[in-house]
Amino acid sequence: MILVQFLIVLVFLFFGMRIGGIGVGFAGGAGVMVLSALGATPGELPMLVIVFIMVVIVAIAAMQEAGGIEYLVNLTERLLRRYPRLLIITAPISTWLLTMMASTGQVSFACMPVIVGVAKENQIRPTRALSISVAASLLGIVASPISAAVIFFSGILEKKHQGWGYIELIAVSIPSTFLALLCTSVFYLIWDRLRQNDRLESPGNYQSSRSADIRKGARLSVFFFIAGLVIVLVYAIVVSPKLGLIANPVLDSGQARISVMMAVALCITAFCQVNVDKIPSTTVFKTGMTSCICILGVAWLGSTFMDSNQVWLQHFASAWLLDSPVLMAVIIMLASSFLYSQAAATKILFPVALTLGVAPATLVACFPATATLFILPNYPTLLAAVALDDTGSTRLGTRIIDHPFLLPGLIATILSILFAAGLSWLII
Repeated sequence: MILVQFLIVLVFLFFGMRIGGIGVGFAGGAGVMVLSALGATPGELPMLVIVFIMVVIVAIAAMQEAGGIEYLVNLTERLLRRYPRLLIITAPISTWLLTMMASTGQVSFACMPVIVGVAKENQIRPTRALSISVAASLLGIVASPISAAVIFFSGILEKKHQGWGYIELIAVSIPSTFLALLCTSVFYLIWDRLRQNDRLESPGNYQSSRSADIRKGARLSVFFFIAGLVIVLVYAIVVSPKLGLIANPVLDSGQARISVMMAVALCITAFCQVNVDKIPSTTVFKTGMTSCICILGVAWLGSTFMDSNQVWLQHFASAWLLDSPVLMAVIIMLASSFLYSQAAATKILFPVALTLGVAPATLVACFPATATLFILPNYPTLLAAVALDDTGSTRLGTRIIDHPFLLPGLIATILSILFAAGLSWLII
């Protein structure tokens, strides 16, 4: 029966990916119905996580409608123009920082034309800066304190009561991904300079995307959002069991995240001249709510299969994963590349791994492996980078994996895993 159920899970996941977009979530929910008809007990719905993702999306969408994201991109353009010879370093770090703050890869789309433009103005081939920036946007999700993947993973870690939680997770993921991107960027900067292949023969023309007029509420909306992010982090620290500064908080950390983000959205709409009727039509809101449905369906399907076959999996599959952390990382990397979502891969694989007895520190070290959505050349951010580079230096190959994003992305991801493993050992 377990083989039949596993095939059903694969069929519905494949069918959902063929449909694309929100269809992945639809397929997950339909798969639960079929598994239940075969006698499986429906798994737990991750409603608290979904609600938190929704309120974060609303806050970011309000900031986008207020012009906050455009303002952040303008600041990024100023930074890139100030140090053009270090574009291969400043572009990925800027993209990582913006994605980490906003918890969505949408901001990276706005950065790509800026990266190409600055490269052309300074006769630099944009392909290297673009390829590392794509990896940076994916690793930024892993590092974001308010991303769906981080919130879900920290939640299941806290349930295990083994010393790992929200604070410990971001204390590992933020520095490990940053250091990995920095090392990758510096390596390619030196490598390209030594080979003297970083120059662009025909730069062409570029029209700056920076607007002279910043919307009146743009800066204030960014301030509100960053303030909310800081409050969420500080509150999580003071109520953490390790510090014990607040023994019995009225709001737990999850409830605080929801209330703070809703307060941020309220402040932005009230003080930044935002038309609330336009918030649902923003790109962040549309893609974010689509992600919520996808996460709900995939997570429910995965938990249903896992809960129904937990004993068998613990008996037969645990030995492989417990003896080989490298195998665990490879499985996560491959699964993420097919699922097109860090959150989906986290929700399917990580609860299973914890149930099988994989150490939380091992999973925390493997967490950056969920950022390998660049392996197959069909991820939207990757395709956008190719389309926006009109110099012709960023091109997809004739084979599936011979594209310029693969090697820089793998280097950054593997380094992130190694740094995370070291930090996990230091923390625990």
